[in-house]
Amino acid sequence: MNTPLATRDGVAPSCVSLPAGTWPTMLDFLLQRFAAIPKEEWLRRMTALEVVDEFGGQLTPERRYQAHVRLYYYRSVAHEPRIPFGEVLLFQDEHLVVADKPHFLPVTAGGRFVQEVLQVRLKRRLKIDTLQPIHRIDRETAGVVVFCVQPPERDAYHALFRQHVVQKNYQAIAPWRAELKFPQTRHSRIVQGEPFFRQCEAPGAPNALSEIELLQVQGERARYRLVPHTGQKHQLRVHMAALGLALENDPFYPDVRRGQNEHDDWTRPLQLLAKSIAFVDPVTGQARHFESPRELRL
Repeated sequence: MNTPLATRDGVAPSCVSLPAGTWPTMLDFLLQRFAAIPKEEWLRRMTALEVVDEFGGQLTPERRYQAHVRLYYYRSVAHEPRIPFGEVLLFQDEHLVVADKPHFLPVTAGGRFVQEVLQVRLKRRLKIDTLQPIHRIDRETAGVVVFCVQPPERDAYHALFRQHVVQKNYQAIAPWRAELKFPQTRHSRIVQGEPFFRQCEAPGAPNALSEIELLQVQGERARYRLVPHTGQKHQLRVHMAALGLALENDPFYPDVRRGQNEHDDWTRPLQLLAKSIAFVDPVTGQARHFESPRELRL
């Protein structure tokens, strides 16, 4: 989609649609909607032409509020943490870019991360402003992430995930429980839990399906192969925790040990790896298979 602001340093402008309301000015709306951003910062952005409407018109502090207009602006985060781990480029052609993401690095911008995200790093590195992920993995998870290069082809790739025809394989390190039999299938309903950034199982029609296979046992720990057939948020982490097999170093399951915006402990990465992904390319017809060379230590 064309926007009135160009991509800057690999980061596309953010957009907000103005709802019906009685705010006196556009600035009043922005101050209420984004309460964490001080008025002085919005004034600075407006002076620097970093906030415009959908037609490219400059916003001034006095401009009257107008509903049903889209505003575009550049996000910035003071003191954005630097992620001290690098991604590995696994594959690139005219349709796809595939990277092996390290632990702790987000796939896309959000919250306290704008520049330190996989998408922005790859845009800057490869000089491809159109890169968009066709799927996502958690910030805490490492492994394979696939990006689409050509905007007209995105929906065809997204459809693969909507139709559940992508083969995804994960590996994880978690406790070993001798009384549990493997392989087994976990089929349950996953909904938003408490706090808001956690998920939990709940009664009702199942919406999440995972296969779990035991690969290796060493003492009280084990390596597992996890195959998600659906894509609920934190699905594998929730399913393993529900079996009493919470993933090693998981900060959110079964209990919250670190707030969502607290500093990470680089020495304790979540032991979950998106090991491989495979699908038939809807654009080229090729059988695609991408695998991370990374290994979790047991």
